[in-house]
Amino acid sequence: MATYYIGLMSGTSLDGIDAVIVDFSSPRPVVVACYYQAFPSELRTRLKRLCFHNTVELSELGSLDAKLGVLSAQTVNKLLAQAQIPASMITAIGSHGQTVYHAPQHNDPFTIQIGDPNRISQLTGIPVIADFRRADIAAGGQGAPLVPAFHRANFQSDQENRVVVNIGGIANITILPKDDTAPITGFDTGPGNTLLDFWVHKHKGIEYDVNSRFGRSGRVCQALLEIMLSDNYFSQPAPKSTGQEYFSGQWMDAKLKHYGRPVEAADIQATLYQLTTISITDAIQTSAPETQRILLCGGGAHNKLLMEKLSAQLAGRTIETTEAFGIKPDWVEATAFAWLAFCFNQKLPGNLPSVTGASHSVILGGYYFVKT
Repeated sequence: MATYYIGLMSGTSLDGIDAVIVDFSSPRPVVVACYYQAFPSELRTRLKRLCFHNTVELSELGSLDAKLGVLSAQTVNKLLAQAQIPASMITAIGSHGQTVYHAPQHNDPFTIQIGDPNRISQLTGIPVIADFRRADIAAGGQGAPLVPAFHRANFQSDQENRVVVNIGGIANITILPKDDTAPITGFDTGPGNTLLDFWVHKHKGIEYDVNSRFGRSGRVCQALLEIMLSDNYFSQPAPKSTGQEYFSGQWMDAKLKHYGRPVEAADIQATLYQLTTISITDAIQTSAPETQRILLCGGGAHNKLLMEKLSAQLAGRTIETTEAFGIKPDWVEATAFAWLAFCFNQKLPGNLPSVTGASHSVILGGYYFVKT
């Protein structure tokens, strides 16, 4: 008999909500239906304003928390209608929410995700597991990345050393050694799409670099790239995590000011492609030099220019997407949060202290159910 959970994920790319129905009745989870809900333009603009500024009115924070909760519920209901599966068959929804600020290095470490789980439950009639990151931070961890535990369960092999590379707004890696007694490690490598999207929107007025045209039209400015790569984050040892509140427009302005010379906008876009590529490949070369196979997921897996650059930098290793192992790259993270909800109900830890730096394993998430 099927054991259905729903996973909801809205990531650092700030483009919309990925939703999946996952069946956990077999040893490996099976995605049985998926749905993507783009953010309405006004909501996306407000979320970007919230994420890219250190101060915000509490009324705006509360309003967006409510709106995102309602949109998440609507997304679930559309997914169920499309799949022709009744809400009564869903055990729980695992909702990541939208990260609006992530500060594990703060004097008082914290992370904030919005998307009111009470509203999701109220409008779907389904229990919701949410607020996954704060339990790990309470245990002394980074609260991120959380998906490596799912990567271990689904992509580790005793035949070869693998690395999973997830490229969303921020990029992260999970190192999966073939020796199953070795610790799983992983961390955020730095910007994925976030600076690329920021720069093309600023100069072209579009949400992302369609077919990498803007990036391909420019040339890498090596001196500017070296200034970017000299940022302390890249040399900081793991465990570490970051977000668009760090790799932001202000970060870009500071690096350009440091460089001190005019650079064509297209050349900066080309340089940002190289920044994402080099920060990912350096992380793999330094932390997992014995890697044999690289599995790509996240929206960046569809960016042909990034894939070309990564393939050139990582020549000699097999590179493919997670689709080769049963989960399309767009749905890996949403599936992971369905899995974390499943773990919560099974009273299983969802974090990996070897990844996040937490003092111990913890069950992640809180339970929300508005009974009618």
